[in-house]
Amino acid sequence: MKNLLFICSQNKLRSPTAEQVFSSYSACECSSAGLNNDADNPVTPELLEWAHLIFVMEKAHKNKLSKKFKKHLGKARVICLDIPDDYDFMDPILIRLLQAKVTPFLARG
Repeated sequence: MKNLLFICSQNKLRSPTAEQVFSSYSACECSSAGLNNDADNPVTPELLEWAHLIFVMEKAHKNKLSKKFKKHLGKARVICLDIPDDYDFMDPILIRLLQAKVTPFLARG
């Protein structure tokens, strides 16, 4: 079982979409969070320590995550998906992008 954490800024559009899409995968447990202080579900040290794979939507998220939570990242791999904040929640184009970019990482051991 892989624990996947999806992170964006507010946890309103991109990361909750990813969580919903990949929560149907039987080999995955999924969660999502936001890096901003006023995010719907803010990133916590506990979430980061739980995750095996952490997917951030933008390079800025990866930088902010490293600066703010470096000691809590442990052995988790942080992967930048390079998906801009241009999509609505459950936008079909966003779903296709997420599936294309995330699925290859799930096949790896």
